[in-house]
Amino acid sequence: MKFIVYIFLFLSIFFAFFGNIGILRFPDVYTRLQASSKCAITSLLSLFIALIILKGFSFISVRILVIGIFFLLTGPVASHAIGRSAYEGGILPWRKMRQKKNISRDR
Repeated sequence: MKFIVYIFLFLSIFFAFFGNIGILRFPDVYTRLQASSKCAITSLLSLFIALIILKGFSFISVRILVIGIFFLLTGPVASHAIGRSAYEGGILPWRKMRQKKNISRDR
């Protein structure tokens, strides 16, 4: 039983770590927002699942489940609101610049 709890705790740490790396490495607000929102939700949900398994079925686990559902519903909505306000504020998505090949034609 504790082995399953440790697996979910490890998953929580894993998603939180790589979400933070995504925030630091990605080039614009939209990709950073995607990395932070997806990794935060999966990290929290795996942590909450570990806590529910650890506590067993009780009033505390029902509260944790309700909080998890709340985060699952409000996290994407908040990310969408932030992304939409960034787009309406004039922040354009990042695009990779293609280098033009310098072809010299000697005649």
